[in-house]
Amino acid sequence: MTEAFDLAGSEFRFVRGLLGGAGQEAWERLLEWFIDDYFRLDVLGLENIPAEGPAVIVSNHSGAWGLDAFVFQKALTRALRRPLSVLAAPLVFRLPVLGGYAAKKGAVPIDPRVGTARLNNGELVAVFPEGISGLEKPYRDRYRLQPFSAGFAVAAISSGAPVIPAAIIGAEESSPKLGEMPALARMLDLPYLPLTAPFPLPSKWQIVIGEPMAPPVRPEGIRARSEAARRWCVEVRDTVQEMIDRERGPRIPPQG
Repeated sequence: MTEAFDLAGSEFRFVRGLLGGAGQEAWERLLEWFIDDYFRLDVLGLENIPAEGPAVIVSNHSGAWGLDAFVFQKALTRALRRPLSVLAAPLVFRLPVLGGYAAKKGAVPIDPRVGTARLNNGELVAVFPEGISGLEKPYRDRYRLQPFSAGFAVAAISSGAPVIPAAIIGAEESSPKLGEMPALARMLDLPYLPLTAPFPLPSKWQIVIGEPMAPPVRPEGIRARSEAARRWCVEVRDTVQEMIDRERGPRIPPQG
């Protein structure tokens, strides 16, 4: 009797695998519906992404749930017809269904060494350098970029791959962060849990791809390389912020 109800047994793992596969297929269809019908996503500047060879696409990260990363990956791979590796936080791989889906679609753990290796292999890599801090900011600070982690700059300088800035518009309105639930977040072992709409609100989305930016020549010496990566990181961040400010239009009143 005990063996028949052994949840660690092969029968349960098989059923769990089927459910996980079905869940991933359902998530795929939902993403397509989000992109084509619900968010009415427009993607501009695709010609700036090379058809082959390495490049780092650097984008803002926004909306309380982080849905923009999934939409971004799906929309670009569908349009470009080439693989896109997205550097993702460890939390992503812990999520039921979504973690398995992300890994299946090319998400890899955040690590400059991983990014550099993929770029040296001629691959296309996407990164959201704000990390989770981009999702944590309150709605009143929407479209104001948080500090960028310089890992992408290290990888770009080391490999010589161009950086392609990108701006995602619309995620802030569809999942506005109104507050946090820290006690529940600790209970669930999550870095944070937002107070927001349980389902994305209808909002017009746009992804804008900017022109490639050539990285500086890799300097000699660890200290010099670190300083070059820091400066390059700030320059790319400023470029992405300028794109956001230009494209967001009337979504936000001018700052006083």
